[in-house]
Amino acid sequence: MDNIDKRNRLDDSPFQYRVLKDQAVFIEYEGKQVKSLKGREADKFLKKMKEAHDEKGMQLIMAKVTGNFKRGNERKN
Repeated sequence: MDNIDKRNRLDDSPFQYRVLKDQAVFIEYEGKQVKSLKGREADKFLKKMKEAHDEKGMQLIMAKVTGNFKRGNERKN
């Protein structure tokens, strides 16, 4: 896993997720919602999260699910 997160950004735990009553999942990056999952997609995500061994593994799963949403040109407020 060290080869995947070369800049150690996942060590700061930038991703969080919330599960709603209807089993919909919202994934947030630094407090901002970047992805929502429903149905089979949400079930598959929750299963992967239960199988994760540690926090960094969970962060990697969330990073992969959200895809390539950051391109490096986002503004910091």
